[in-house]
Amino acid sequence: MDEAAFRAARGDANPQPCVFEKALAAGCATCGTSVRRALAERETIGCASPPARANCATLAALTRERAAFALRLPPGAPLPHAIAIRLSCGGLDGLRQCVNPDEPDVHRLVAAAQAKCGSLLDLPWPDIVVAVMAWPGRRGHSGRRP
Repeated sequence: MDEAAFRAARGDANPQPCVFEKALAAGCATCGTSVRRALAERETIGCASPPARANCATLAALTRERAAFALRLPPGAPLPHAIAIRLSCGGLDGLRQCVNPDEPDVHRLVAAAQAKCGSLLDLPWPDIVVAVMAWPGRRGHSGRRP
């Protein structure tokens, strides 16, 4: 299946994609509201709860906005995969450190953050941005073969 056909079929099969799909696929987090579907030998992750998805979208947008300067992101530019993973995994790690270090579930973590801080706007964003910048990502290879 070519990429354009995959994207079209993905939109039909997954009308409400998970905001943190990359983090869930990478194993950085779990989510009780996620729904995994197989599509053309790939996996797509959706969200079963519209309110949970809205909260996650707000968190992701705020994380991108607050970390934009540190990551040197131009406004509105599409994100490369490595930066998107860093924002998702690093942002969730930072949120965990501030709210509940033992909570792997994104939905419960966001709900706990809202309960603790009152609003996602009032999170300790400097600490979360530090976690985004500190997130190690994948190790590159030297280009040499053994």
